[in-house]
Amino acid sequence: MRHFKFSCLLGATMAALVFGSAAAAEERHQHAMSERPVRVELGSTPAFGPDGALYVASKRGEHVVVERSSDLAQTWDAPRVVNADPEAISADGENRPKIAFARDGSLLVSWTKPLSKPYAGEIRFARADDGKNFSAPITVHQDRREITHRFESMAVGQEGQILIAWVDKRDLEASGGKKDAYRGAAIYAATSLDGGRSFQTEHKVADHSCECCRIAIAHDRDGALLLLWRHVFAPNERDHAMARLNPDGTPASVQRATFDHWKIDACPHHGPSLVVDENGVRHAVWFNMTEGKAPVHYGRLIDRGNALVVEGQISVGGPRAAHADIASAAGRLGIVWKEFDGERTNLFAMLSVDGGKSFRTLPLAATAGSSDQPRIILRQATLFAFWRTENEGFRVIELP
Repeated sequence: MRHFKFSCLLGATMAALVFGSAAAAEERHQHAMSERPVRVELGSTPAFGPDGALYVASKRGEHVVVERSSDLAQTWDAPRVVNADPEAISADGENRPKIAFARDGSLLVSWTKPLSKPYAGEIRFARADDGKNFSAPITVHQDRREITHRFESMAVGQEGQILIAWVDKRDLEASGGKKDAYRGAAIYAATSLDGGRSFQTEHKVADHSCECCRIAIAHDRDGALLLLWRHVFAPNERDHAMARLNPDGTPASVQRATFDHWKIDACPHHGPSLVVDENGVRHAVWFNMTEGKAPVHYGRLIDRGNALVVEGQISVGGPRAAHADIASAAGRLGIVWKEFDGERTNLFAMLSVDGGKSFRTLPLAATAGSSDQPRIILRQATLFAFWRTENEGFRVIELP
């Protein structure tokens, strides 16, 4: 198991030129004088590019930046600024800048731009044909009302289309904004057929999603895109639903995916993760509070025709496990998550070589400070854990 790390501090020159270090210092001073602690925004998304290098999208002030490492986080190229003009950017745990690669190798970045009204936002997108120089950002959706368009996720389909899905409250607004008239929010998606230069009119995937949980996207066995999200089932069960999408982003089917029957009138800010292995088996991890069990769960989502059933459901980690992610490569299934022990936050992994029937657990790392949600990513057939922490920066750990 190899560890790599990078301290996420930019040089003073770059900070002064791009991010306004004096203003940032003043903001930090004002926060220090406040009774409330500073909230560290560590939300980042990693991905290996077609060149084998590691790319990470994150927030620096009012800019999204992309950083590239060709040696697994030991050294880094100068950060590339995605949005030349500064704007508000969400970079908390469930709502972070995203990164992907088009079929032609172009670098794709999406993020949520908060607006002045509470919980309002826009989904933003930019592309770099050469991986370095980004186009002017565009707003993905045609609905421009100052309402919730947040928590976007992005994927590239088998036909090269770019899909972005997000949580949207236009239907709640249309109902008068009353919970008894409309449960939760909705999932919307928009597709680009020209590499992200423009997006077609968005489609509603499903009504009654949870309001603040990330959306998981995976490729089904035949390449179709699958969405998995926390859903609000009547009267108020916060389980999960899965949609299989047509190439244009419209739903071909929507089915209930988990059955823990967690009744809570709130959003836990814990979205799921989904992967489909080379045998076509759908594996998921999710967070739900069930009596007598740890809150993070793993299971295989089996399609029985008219319904999904969960097979092999087990608890992941202990009573404080959180924010699990899952990936599969070359017959190996990996899960990473973090867990607070009262003093430190620990990073763990579970690995399976028999399709999720059995796992072995490995401790990977720990931190005494704040930390982002971990991610599991792959380069060819090798799985890596990625974890950003306040004290240690970006860390990349190869899973054995």
